[in-house]
Amino acid sequence: MSAEHNKSVPYTRLEVDDDVDQDEVNCNETSSLVQHGTGGGDSAKIKNGYTKDGEATYSDAVEAAGFGKFHALLLIVCGWANMSDAVEILSVSFLLPNASVDMNINSVEKGALTSIIFVGMLVGGYLWGSLADIRGRRQILIYSLTCNAFFGAASSVCQNFWLFLVMRFLSGVGVGGSIPVIFSYFGEFQPNNHRGKMISGLSTFWMGGNILTAALAWAIIPRDIGYHNDDGFSYESWRIFVAVCCVPAASSVITFMIMPESPKYLLEQGNEEKALAIMRKIYSWNHKGAKPSDYPVTHLIPSGTNKRQLYAEDGTKLSLWKQFLALYQATKQLFKKPLTGITIAMLVIIFNLSFGYYGLFMWFPELFKRVEYGGSACSTFNESTNITEPSDRIYVDGFYTALSNLPGNLLTIVLMDRLSRKLLITSSMIISGVSVFFIWFLETRTHVLIMSCLFGAISVITWNTLNVVGVELYPTSCRSTALGVQSVLNRLGAIIGSLMFGVLIDLNCAIPMILIAVLLAIGGLTALALPNTSKKELK
Repeated sequence: MSAEHNKSVPYTRLEVDDDVDQDEVNCNETSSLVQHGTGGGDSAKIKNGYTKDGEATYSDAVEAAGFGKFHALLLIVCGWANMSDAVEILSVSFLLPNASVDMNINSVEKGALTSIIFVGMLVGGYLWGSLADIRGRRQILIYSLTCNAFFGAASSVCQNFWLFLVMRFLSGVGVGGSIPVIFSYFGEFQPNNHRGKMISGLSTFWMGGNILTAALAWAIIPRDIGYHNDDGFSYESWRIFVAVCCVPAASSVITFMIMPESPKYLLEQGNEEKALAIMRKIYSWNHKGAKPSDYPVTHLIPSGTNKRQLYAEDGTKLSLWKQFLALYQATKQLFKKPLTGITIAMLVIIFNLSFGYYGLFMWFPELFKRVEYGGSACSTFNESTNITEPSDRIYVDGFYTALSNLPGNLLTIVLMDRLSRKLLITSSMIISGVSVFFIWFLETRTHVLIMSCLFGAISVITWNTLNVVGVELYPTSCRSTALGVQSVLNRLGAIIGSLMFGVLIDLNCAIPMILIAVLLAIGGLTALALPNTSKKELK
């Protein structure tokens, strides 16, 4: 290795934040943290970003690989997958006004339709997310995205409401798997000083999916297109919209087939050579003219975890049952010290945010419809005696609400590494709660649109920050498991919020609005209990 290449990889190793004692945090009875002396003796002392013998911790190895073209490609691939999840989830809110007419469903059934995908996500989030800690990030992403695309497309041809509901549930199982795994996978490739803004950048693709869904709904659903036959089979424009919304997930499956597995995951599973091979390729991608063999690191120091999740001590592969037992044990560790307080705080924040965000956001097109034909967002009206075909204005309003996420996403990227993560969560949740509180007072379409845009712009800051914090708070051995458990509370909040809105919207609209506002404020205050994770080395 030439001195020239030595100098071509300058970087400064960041000190670990003292807010969290890294020697304490573990997920498996043994330390799962980076311990720089492990296996290296005196030779493990870091010099110029890697050891004098070519040894390096994973964090230092990632920084030695550089930051450049590979990370741009990774952002596009993972971002597109994140968009596909947003499209599949949010498509329900836009098809609701037309589907309710064609399938003749009431408000309670509408609540079931908006919440069923979250029921699937609740199951899929824990199952897929935990399996990603056992089977690998990339493999699980391919499986879950395939499940999402296949059953989403199948739902578009279902003529019976209950069969349609089942297909949306199975599609949700796929969506629930890819969301937590994408962020684990993506975050494990990032250098410490770029991780915050890169995960924030990945989160902005959710906004892109939101805007894409609204644009597709606006372009397809109001059009007089579709197919009908004499046997009663119909394929209306909203069904075409459902099918088109599956394309991003299907295309994401193809892109992940050409992407590498997470080197961090491979290292913690004992596959150092595979991890090094991937790091060498990343190095050559990021350094113009460099060869993989020029990569300065020759040995990766594991963080203390071993093959416990996939292999027995004698090196033989564990049975599926024993893998699930290991999964259960990893889940238990999330609720043991020193992770207990962190896990509980995260679950409270995520439940409250999901309850408020999805409980309201999934119903925005319906609220716009009520404003247009009833006088206010909380007006009640009989579908059979009012105009039942929504006008284009409903989808235009939905598009503007989706577009309102843009300033919040840009603000998050700018502030993520400049302000405390918990300050961003606290302030954005409290302001979001205030905006929700005033929606039920409003009586004009313009006022409701402005307030819904404010809610969309501010609440997205919390989501983006949680995506960063969720990756940073937990060690590799249970990171996807932790995100999977959090996704369970996320889905429960969405399910309860959507169902509650469906039941109460025709009884007393003020009750869910006030409840959402209060829960968002409580979630914001709970964030103050979280440790600071800014630019801290991944465990």
